[in-house]
Amino acid sequence: MILVTGAGGALGRLVAGELAGRGDVVLGSRTPRSAGERRVDFDDPGSLDFTGVDTLLLISAGYGEDDVVRARHDAAISAAEKAGVGHVVYTSLSGDGDHLPYALAHRWTERRLRRSSSAWTVLRNGLYAEFLADIAAPGPDGTIAAPLGEGRLAAVARADLAAVAARVVSAPREHAGKVYELVGERALGGAELAGAVGGVYAPSTLGATREAIIAGGAALPYQVPMLVGTYSAIAGGFLDGSGVEQSALRGLLGREPRSALEAYRGVAAAIGNVR
Repeated sequence: MILVTGAGGALGRLVAGELAGRGDVVLGSRTPRSAGERRVDFDDPGSLDFTGVDTLLLISAGYGEDDVVRARHDAAISAAEKAGVGHVVYTSLSGDGDHLPYALAHRWTERRLRRSSSAWTVLRNGLYAEFLADIAAPGPDGTIAAPLGEGRLAAVARADLAAVAARVVSAPREHAGKVYELVGERALGGAELAGAVGGVYAPSTLGATREAIIAGGAALPYQVPMLVGTYSAIAGGFLDGSGVEQSALRGLLGREPRSALEAYRGVAAAIGNVR
């Protein structure tokens, strides 16, 4: 049996779609939406019953302070060990993301897996092209003011990462002990993003962006340095893919990756302000 955690999230839903029709797949979610889903809440140890699970796809339980995320991942891995799960596949963060404020919890989880009694595979996902559409969306006048400087991001279409995850959990033994870097083949800069949406690129400063995030009130306190740190890492040239020796994305997909620029444009168009 394959159990997919975080099936209610954006990546989890896409993985579920890739595995649809298989009788050996169970979807786990904090708030199950159908009779076929199982409640899996990393903050509730009683819900972490992985009895009968052969392969666990552990989709990162982010969106929290580091100690919270580490505790969630440790609880899931410990429950997998207790239930005798044979293989854990974990969605981590790309190696060139070590400068990001939220990298620590991912690297801790990778270390925890290496000490585990279960076999493991680590999928080091690059940042989503769809996430880039959130943090570098054009404004009402078409201007992209995200403080990306001259930096570029080796973004990946989320659907491609879901396809890779589905392929790996379907044949886990072939990938045991492997750490796969999954970053985009074409790094995107602010000018290219603006060109894709018919806008202009006029980057702001990190300080002004921080103030705008705080004033907006939508971000939780711990998220402010995460967002500003992400901008800084992109602008500094640390997320353009050059820090990764080789991306395994194309090889694991067995085809050409989707266009991250098109994925960006699709989400930006849905948000609005695309010319």
